[in-house]
Amino acid sequence: MPDRLLAFAVACVIVIVVPGPSVVFAISRALAAGRRRALCSVAGNALGIGLQVLAVGVGLGALLAQSAAAFTVVKFAGAAYLVVLGVTAIRHRHATAAALASPAATASLPGWWRSGLDGLIVGFLNPKSALFLVAFLPQFLDPAAATGPQIVLLGVIMTSIGLAFDSIWALGAGTARAWFARSPRRLSVLGGAGGVAMIGLGAGLATTSRGGSAM
Repeated sequence: MPDRLLAFAVACVIVIVVPGPSVVFAISRALAAGRRRALCSVAGNALGIGLQVLAVGVGLGALLAQSAAAFTVVKFAGAAYLVVLGVTAIRHRHATAAALASPAATASLPGWWRSGLDGLIVGFLNPKSALFLVAFLPQFLDPAAATGPQIVLLGVIMTSIGLAFDSIWALGAGTARAWFARSPRRLSVLGGAGGVAMIGLGAGLATTSRGGSAM
């Protein structure tokens, strides 16, 4: 089993290190609302992926793999949520820039819990990552041991690695954003760019098929 876990961890690093939807979402949130809230979104996204792992364990991932209708429903729900987040970021970009420049105005920003919830919903409603897990996890399961505990353990390993790498991306984007904070106008433009990126990510999810990159 230790050999399987090590092989799984190495495979996860190889898959996760390549920027995918989770990375784009982390960077977009950092640009739109700052690194602290981006880190909350990253944590929520990791939890959403973790819930997907549990869903795969009870067979919901297989349902998405077999049912085009179920895949489409989840896909459009996730895409719509991303678009809403992007539009909201664009609409409130001026207020967000002012809030980040003035601690007294931070009430206009999404709260940390709300940022975490956004990340959880985005992570859980990515059907392609669920399909990826259906194909990926069984390769590292020990057929001689109980499946449930193994899936939970592999899920913890995957989400921990994803959390670490996505946090690095969010911190990097947040640091770059801090430099733009010297100019409220530039910060407003940058916040709008983060919103556009989220809309683009949602549009990409809405037009995707059941193949291709997922994480």
